[in-house]
Amino acid sequence: MRHRTVRDVMTTPAVSVAPGTGFREIVAVLDEYGITAVPVVDGDGRPLGVVSEADLLRTEESQEDPTGLRPGPPPPPSAPLTASDLMSAPAVCTTGEVSVVAAARMMHGRGVKRLPVIDADGRLVGVVARADLLRVFLRDDPAIRAEIIEEVLGQVAGVSPAPVGVEVDQGRVVLSGEVARAELAPVLVRLAASVDGVVSVTDRIGRPQPVGP
Repeated sequence: MRHRTVRDVMTTPAVSVAPGTGFREIVAVLDEYGITAVPVVDGDGRPLGVVSEADLLRTEESQEDPTGLRPGPPPPPSAPLTASDLMSAPAVCTTGEVSVVAAARMMHGRGVKRLPVIDADGRLVGVVARADLLRVFLRDDPAIRAEIIEEVLGQVAGVSPAPVGVEVDQGRVVLSGEVARAELAPVLVRLAASVDGVVSVTDRIGRPQPVGP
């Protein structure tokens, strides 16, 4: 059973900017590609950080209010702001071999919405966003059901697919029927839950009654 990795869902080629890219150029890049953040890479293509819309907005907030309704901030620096000034660093990166589940957990744990994807040499090869990871859950129910029957029930020793029922509705799986040994039921539930596109698994598998003395 093969699970989707970041390589399967990432966007390539990756849009990036150089450390010296100016504020307005960064805004133009985000607008042109319809993205909310962009990696900043060095001359060898290795990510140094990420500039997001939030980083740009923080800069805007520090500017003087033209309406005069709030106190003016300290005078802005004379030199134009560049990507290296604005970026959040170091960049939180992943690799193409990481599973989409692990990537989602990394995003949640680090509080980021996009991850630069790097190769074995640390060079940028793509970008994966939360929307890319969510596409895994767009698999249709028949495909999910077929994988559970063929790759889960068909591969677990001691389980015959016929006695085990599999129903899938909007990614929610219900396992029913019976197994020959009680300890096999939680194994099937765990493996079914790991199938791409599965949202939840309900265990309705009957266990054999223990034989009395």
